[in-house]
Amino acid sequence: MTYRDLREFLEVLESEKQLIRIKDEVMPEPDLSAIGRSAPNMDSAPAVFVEKIKGYKNPVVLNVHGSWQNHALMLNLPKDTPVKDQFFKLKELWDKYPIKPVWIDKKDAPVKEIVIEAGINLFEVLPLFRINEFDAGFYLSKALIVTRNPNNPDSYDEQNCGTYRIQVKGKDRVAIQPLPFHDIAVHLKNAEEKNERLPIAICLGNDPVLSFMASTPIAYVQSEYDFAGALKGQPIELTKAENSNLDIPARSEIVLEGYIEPRVREIEGPFGEFPGSYSGARLQPIIKITKITHRKNPIFENLYLGMPWTEIDYLMALNTSIPLYEQLKRDFPEVEAVNAMYTHGIGAIVSTKSRFGGYGKAVAMRLLSTPHGMSYTKIVIIVDEFVDPFDLKQVMWALTTRVRPDKDVFKIPCAPGMPLDPSSEPAGMHTKLVIDATTPVAPDFGRDCELLGTPVDAEKWSEILRNLVKEGGNK
Repeated sequence: MTYRDLREFLEVLESEKQLIRIKDEVMPEPDLSAIGRSAPNMDSAPAVFVEKIKGYKNPVVLNVHGSWQNHALMLNLPKDTPVKDQFFKLKELWDKYPIKPVWIDKKDAPVKEIVIEAGINLFEVLPLFRINEFDAGFYLSKALIVTRNPNNPDSYDEQNCGTYRIQVKGKDRVAIQPLPFHDIAVHLKNAEEKNERLPIAICLGNDPVLSFMASTPIAYVQSEYDFAGALKGQPIELTKAENSNLDIPARSEIVLEGYIEPRVREIEGPFGEFPGSYSGARLQPIIKITKITHRKNPIFENLYLGMPWTEIDYLMALNTSIPLYEQLKRDFPEVEAVNAMYTHGIGAIVSTKSRFGGYGKAVAMRLLSTPHGMSYTKIVIIVDEFVDPFDLKQVMWALTTRVRPDKDVFKIPCAPGMPLDPSSEPAGMHTKLVIDATTPVAPDFGRDCELLGTPVDAEKWSEILRNLVKEGGNK
């Protein structure tokens, strides 16, 4: 079954018995976070549509991506498709990039059905709740956030669509966390160098493929919209924002438009993050919301983050694995598959054929030099090509029968790391760990250690050359 947006995908999930509806009124806290925590623990891990939240008028949907069944349906595969098969299907679709979007007129865009220009109040539109008990406030954890490079504002390819945590600071103000290695940080830096506002669109309730791509580490000049079109096999429908030249999904449920205030910072956090722990509080940029557009009876989609596995772990599993696979495969064609599903690639398992001795270690070091691997990956395990990296029983077999700790395990100290990983010290720095669990193979050539002798008449020719230098002539 094909779908065009979140609403139609929920119909697909319901028809496949992958959606539960809660019709009784629930409390925003602690009920919504408890539902978000509980749903992934179920055998089928369905999405949950909560129709009535006390104190609010709009519904909430949780756990849309929170199972391999839902993930398969997002890719238009049978819901029982094995994870490894989903990986290779995703790889097949990935190679169809780019499929360019189509732009539709604002008057035809569902997200423009309601336009709010005055009296902005996020609490009237969004059924907000704390995701974890000690969060500093209400967070938007599953938004597609659009910005452009102010130094090249007409560049479609440099337009970024990413997912960043958003803390609600007031009726029309929110904070955002743009880490230095995120594309949005480049845009913000360029704007702040000129002391200019950076236009931004926060899009909520999106086509699940768009949410998938917004959390995918692709190249700076690659378009998330073009990739989403490739995964769907049809163009994504876009329209223009009201107050800027940003391209936004025409079928989002809600879009918050505004700008990042240049050189303004306020305390943001703590927040329960994807490693399963609270982050600290730090100074972060502030966004002023100037306009809201939304569909009639908009659905608010949010994402629960907690001790893995939760929805975010399914959402960021294969979309982290595939880019790493593509980058490794380009340089090391022997690589078979990459499993970077664990905590957004902080742990990664690679299966590869070894071309010569030490090959597994070289593959690991290449992974650690990729944009995502450099900043996120802390532990790399390399296994043989016949070991399924998605089957932890096989991986453990390789670890227990192929690893000699004295020669197959090594550390790289003082390397870049993910600052949200509570084990990084200082935050953003790590010691990387590589475990080569491949079967040892011989070097690709032999070695002869017999010393070389001095060629006959070398001394005679040394004297001739010295004399030529002195005479400045030829002989």
